[in-house]
Amino acid sequence: MATDLAELPYSHSPSQPGIRTKLTVMMLLEFFIWGAWLPPLFHLMGGEGLKFGGWEQFGGWEQFGIGSCFAIASVIGIFFSNQFADRNFSAEKFLAFSHLVGGAALIGLFFAKSFWPFFALMLVHSLFYVPTISVANSLAFANLDNPTKDFGPVRMGGTIGWILAAWPLYFILKGKTGADLASAEAYVFIVAGIASFVLAAFCMTLPHTPPKPAATGEDTLAWKKAFSLLANPFLLVLFIVTFIDATIHNGYFVTAFGFLAQVGFSAEQIMPIMSIGQVAEILTMAVLGTVLAKLGWRTTMIVGILGHAARYAIFAFFPTNGPLIVAVQVLHGVCYAFFFATVYIFIDAAFPKDVRASAQGLFNLLILGIGDLAAKGLFVPLMDKWKTEAGIDYQKLFLVPVGLAVVAAVLLAVAFHPPKEIASAGEPAPAPH
Repeated sequence: MATDLAELPYSHSPSQPGIRTKLTVMMLLEFFIWGAWLPPLFHLMGGEGLKFGGWEQFGGWEQFGIGSCFAIASVIGIFFSNQFADRNFSAEKFLAFSHLVGGAALIGLFFAKSFWPFFALMLVHSLFYVPTISVANSLAFANLDNPTKDFGPVRMGGTIGWILAAWPLYFILKGKTGADLASAEAYVFIVAGIASFVLAAFCMTLPHTPPKPAATGEDTLAWKKAFSLLANPFLLVLFIVTFIDATIHNGYFVTAFGFLAQVGFSAEQIMPIMSIGQVAEILTMAVLGTVLAKLGWRTTMIVGILGHAARYAIFAFFPTNGPLIVAVQVLHGVCYAFFFATVYIFIDAAFPKDVRASAQGLFNLLILGIGDLAAKGLFVPLMDKWKTEAGIDYQKLFLVPVGLAVVAAVLLAVAFHPPKEIASAGEPAPAPH
């Protein structure tokens, strides 16, 4: 094994009163920023907006390039930003500085009207924002006395923040059409930028969470140590399964809007229908700790993966059953909380303290980066391949993620065997001796 698993158990100091509230607010603002600008981004870039090339123009490189900034940042973040957070800077100061610079880039995006300045500013924002997702997780875990139980309700703040971000958009865009709509959409960057500045200031009120320099004889490169842990079979299996599930998860956002439109839902109905999943995510996050205590790591994650299979199967075989299509959106919460949130909690349990931000970044590379690119690379060509006069053959399309989900669940069931040194999902591990 690459690293002695005896060092893997973790311990946490009892969290002070009010710490969980602060961590929840941190998560709320963290995801408010992202949720403010992402939904209208591609509409703003095309049509009567900035007129950047889509898939059908210039090989699609302009919109694709901007849409890939998060993936680029997730790769670079492992080697630089997460490394700094693990080894050199306290987590709260890292977050404050990153959101200050990232917020300035967002304000700049409001004024950018041509491709290269827009791309450069989006890349700067992504480079500073994406690592904060991993570091925010690490800071939360470090300051919760029982992360398994408490992380779900804290991370629930992020889902609430994403939903709240839609309200400024509603008032900014209300009643506008055409060129006026495209012009107004740019104000989402002002909203997101202000939120980023607020979070930068708020981070300085968070509990001090110092870096953890490498011990004598340990590798000073946190990312290298995090990668080396993948030599442990159970972590390698989880890494592979996370890639598969991230591809399936991101594929939903590539395909869902078009599918719902094709089966008869109007444009104004689609976003509220999709938001049902986010409301369900809030409820699922609230009970995640209890579910983990009862089912354990493996079973909880398998349920999350099979939630994808169930949702896509219903899409494939019952496309004319409107109420069922709407009702099955609640599985989004199960899919996200029971797999991705559980993965984040497990990483905190399975990786040594001094590389946890890099480990979170390693898995975010799959969730935010490679998985997103893989979803576009898989689902977009298949949508083109299975396009008919009546529209896309979604039954064929959705059977692909159903199959992938089953493969991932079986792989997890058969090959994921964490060692006894790692705490059970029901309680924090004892402190290492």
